Amino acid sequence: MLPNHSPLVIAEQFGTLAALFPGRIDLGLGRAPGSDQPTMRALRRTNESADAFPYDVAELISYLDPAPPSPGVRAVRAVPGAGANVPVWILGSSLFGAHLAAAMGLPFAFASHFAPAMLMQAIDVYRSEFRASKHLEKSFLMLGLNSFAAETDEEAQWLFTSMKRSFLNLRRGHPTQLAPPSRDVEDDMTPAERAMLQEVLACTLIGSRPTVAAGLRAFAESTGADELMISAQIYDFQARVRSFEITALASAERAP
Repeated sequence: MLPNHSPLVIAEQFGTLAALFPGRIDLGLGRAPGSDQPTMRALRRTNESADAFPYDVAELISYLDPAPPSPGVRAVRAVPGAGANVPVWILGSSLFGAHLAAAMGLPFAFASHFAPAMLMQAIDVYRSEFRASKHLEKSFLMLGLNSFAAETDEEAQWLFTSMKRSFLNLRRGHPTQLAPPSRDVEDDMTPAERAMLQEVLACTLIGSRPTVAAGLRAFAESTGADELMISAQIYDFQARVRSFEITALASAERAP
């Protein structure tokens, strides 16, 4: 979340990561504060910080480019970072990020796993407006997708209740840590809250391997995504690992 940080500091941090793990580091940049107001104040940021986001992105990228020789000029240089050429992505959950990624010729990752309302519009904006750059010759789109995979559809639905409760608590203004699955998660929901959950978690696969494979195939066909980032807010660690394993197997067989 770049408004929370100095572009130079981020360039040096990710330059360090790239030096430690060559070829394995991507840098995703988002415009939202990514937290609550007290945390934003603790980071010494303001609401206006987001207004400079496009300029901050350009500045950060310049620090990651090879530093040009400039005798006699004391230019700011990221150390490490200069010349790292870490791939930079624009993250977004609205049309702003789609417009910016297209204009700058950068890959775009859309947060459809929790904010799918503008998904198809964002895809259209990004692809139709994309301009090739030194970073990318053609558009490249990553989409977020929740996957709750288990041995049976019923078990997957059970695991999914943790995320339901988490989102419900967040929207009620009482964010909590991820809770164990619960069968009574919907007992106190209002119709409006049920509709809210259905909307924000629309890009979610829940079920056994065949169910998830069919869902992956349908999602890929409807969006044409180049890459998917799978999320699984599952309380039990081993169940979460198993969900990723089943999703990976389902992904390998999703092609007709």
